[in-house]
Amino acid sequence: MFDIALYEPEIAPNTGNIIRLCANCGAHLHLIEPLGFDLDEKKVRRAGLDYHDLARVTRHQDYTAFAKAMAGRRIFACTTKATQFHTEATFADGDVLLFGPETRGLPDALIQALPDAQRLRIPMQPEARSLNLSNAVAIIGYEAWRQFGFNGAQ
Repeated sequence: MFDIALYEPEIAPNTGNIIRLCANCGAHLHLIEPLGFDLDEKKVRRAGLDYHDLARVTRHQDYTAFAKAMAGRRIFACTTKATQFHTEATFADGDVLLFGPETRGLPDALIQALPDAQRLRIPMQPEARSLNLSNAVAIIGYEAWRQFGFNGAQ
């Protein structure tokens, strides 16, 4: 299976939606601090409904701690700054889909540290800037899960 990681997420309801998404598709969620909200915030709980107990969520103090925990695994930067579409990637067990904060995306240095083949984007109209974070996670996450044959689904 694959994991999903949020780098310094800022908006509580998006993270709540992504917790619910991870519970439904079986992905492990990693939250890389600092967070722009408290995980106990009402908006996070409301968006995640009663799925918090069904999701596996790990918090990491910073990107360095996260990278150390993910050592040996492929990390895919999901960013509007990539040229390869998410549908062109072939995902493998243990891959990590990394998404940036809502207002600024992943830092350029982090993106550049990954090989071109591990930088993914979602196709959009030329004049569009980006998608909502929880929508982007759903699009790429479900493509990865599709490639795994929807393992564990009913």
